Amino acid sequence: MCFGLANQGYAEDGYDLWLRYRPLESVAKARYEPQIAGIVAPGDSPTIRAAVDELQRGYRGMFGGDLTQQGAELRDGAVLVVRAGSPLVQGLDLPFAKLGGEGYLLRSATVQGKRVTIIAGNRDIGALYGVFRFLKLLQAGQPIDKLDIADAPKLQVRVLNHWDNLDRHVERGYAGQSIWDWQKLPRFKDPRYTDYARANASIGINGTVLTNVNANADILRPDYLQKVKALADAFRPYGIKVYLTARFSAPIELGGLATADPLDPAVRAWWKAKIDEIYAVIPDFGGLLVKANSEGQPGPADYHRTHAEGANMLADALAPHRGILMWRAFVYAAENAEDRHKQAYTEFQPLDGRFRDNVLVQVKNGAIDFQPREPFHPLFGAMPRTPLMMEFQITKEYLGFATHLAYLGTMWEEVLEADTFRPARGTTVAKVIETPVDAGAATGMAGVANIGSDRNWSGSQFDQANWYAFGRFAWDPDAKAEAIARDWARMTWGGDPVVTDTVVRMMMGSREAVVDYMTPLGLTHQMATGHHYGPGPWVADLKRPEWNPVYYAQARPDGIGFDRTARGSDALSQYAPQVARNWGSLATVPDELLLWFHHLPWDHRMKSGRTLWDELVVRYDAGVDQVRRMQADWAGLRGKVDETRWAEVRDFLAIQLDEAIWWRDASVAYFQSIAKRPLPEGHKPPAHDLDHYKAITTPYAPGQGK
Repeated sequence: MCFGLANQGYAEDGYDLWLRYRPLESVAKARYEPQIAGIVAPGDSPTIRAAVDELQRGYRGMFGGDLTQQGAELRDGAVLVVRAGSPLVQGLDLPFAKLGGEGYLLRSATVQGKRVTIIAGNRDIGALYGVFRFLKLLQAGQPIDKLDIADAPKLQVRVLNHWDNLDRHVERGYAGQSIWDWQKLPRFKDPRYTDYARANASIGINGTVLTNVNANADILRPDYLQKVKALADAFRPYGIKVYLTARFSAPIELGGLATADPLDPAVRAWWKAKIDEIYAVIPDFGGLLVKANSEGQPGPADYHRTHAEGANMLADALAPHRGILMWRAFVYAAENAEDRHKQAYTEFQPLDGRFRDNVLVQVKNGAIDFQPREPFHPLFGAMPRTPLMMEFQITKEYLGFATHLAYLGTMWEEVLEADTFRPARGTTVAKVIETPVDAGAATGMAGVANIGSDRNWSGSQFDQANWYAFGRFAWDPDAKAEAIARDWARMTWGGDPVVTDTVVRMMMGSREAVVDYMTPLGLTHQMATGHHYGPGPWVADLKRPEWNPVYYAQARPDGIGFDRTARGSDALSQYAPQVARNWGSLATVPDELLLWFHHLPWDHRMKSGRTLWDELVVRYDAGVDQVRRMQADWAGLRGKVDETRWAEVRDFLAIQLDEAIWWRDASVAYFQSIAKRPLPEGHKPPAHDLDHYKAITTPYAPGQGK
């Protein structure tokens, strides 16, 4: 029996995200109403009030009325929103010890002779997370009469990284301006800030870095700290701490010092005073994020100091306040001729064990830069004495911006379940980031946000799924992408199983489609210059070699691919021997990573029996064909979801098909000009010659750096 949502014709614009709370069908309402007769919520903290408000909001939307607030005398069907110490749950032998500070439990129980539902945590935030889980069960039509659920996050720090500038421009943002209106803060707090906090709390995100990693020191000025405080006040009831990016040269720019050397006593004193000042304004401030000595940003190397020396200086100033220092491992230098894949490992791995326990070295999922597919970063598993946190990019800088449907849950699952073989088989990337290096060390995951001022928050309806999936993976890195997609689809598009099954099928094939029409068989970074919009495999005139797509494809008359074996850059040696052997052998390397690690002749025979050239063309066409299938699937849902959102997705899929064909044709035209081979039978030639595609320019593509 389906307990889905009714009234699918309701006009929507996506603002409600997965927290839609649309009216339940009559069968579902009749089933649930006797089990939800009122709320009992002792205590009056802002977080408990937020939990009660959310429960009321959900009930009002799904059932059409308000829940009564009950007193100490319980009735059948009461929903108890309580902490572990409440007299109402004493003597029930509930597993609070397993929940930590943020976990929750949902339990059907008998209290005072009445059948009730308990939603509880050791702290108020756990109870709030439990309320969101309870509402998700109702949205999905799941039974609630025999609940026995206990859940807690596996990572401590679960943060969004906003690449937002103080002028509201969002670097690599495709959903409008920054939602932080600094000019109006602190006096005016946009109600949207609360909805942002609700959405994050609903998926367990507990922190937000408000500013761009390409940092502006002005955010640390006293007037801006008051603005940050206003946001922290809005987020606090939802368990969300604020973090800021710190420009390493701030002691010079704000403090008037002559140096930012991390070992200089005056510099250390300046940072200690500044961090003390921040905590005086925002007592629960989360900490700092730093991008240093990468892409022109200042850092400790400017003073011949190591990343550990720079990070530890800030970490020591944060430690008395229990603050976290996130230090990005994304580094590469123009004067370094080493394979870019190797550079972060070369700089950071020798520093293993030298970082403070409140430092999280923030490592991207792959060694290049958020590509449609990358092997897992070699630092995972290679720094066993250093707290490492995962950095994912939600905003799809290299996967078609907002208009290409690309569900990233499959990418993230692929990385997290990868076996590092360090120290032994079964040590997955997920296990590496979940396991504290010692009892006091931090763990975490960061996601580069896809959130902006657009009404739908993320630039498209389906990009909301990546925000949702990030929160779920940050809570549990061992989660599964398909289950997450199914939950999101039910809550976002309604409970009709035809809709859910179709949406999940589209999502689960979508990222592979993008890989195929952009970077098949392990090719990478084939995007056009700077803005990364559209194909540019021929680009070879940029001043830094690793900015040029030709650097990565290495396409020549003798073949294609980047040799990272011992015969080439030897990047494979940065992985455990078992991984290096697997990926280094043509017999065992997956086709999906073939050209990432090997330079091969155009006529190399693939596992499919086709030549490498033919297989490349087949993959490009497979990506385009998958977009056509998504179009057909979506067309079949007309009338089953609301018309406004259906039409937007239809139009975005049309854009995606146009651009997938552009990618396919431009790439095939370029590589054919080098391979000098005919297209395989049944595959059409590009619509235009290579010069046509080279002449296409898009200088005003959104999201570029400033």
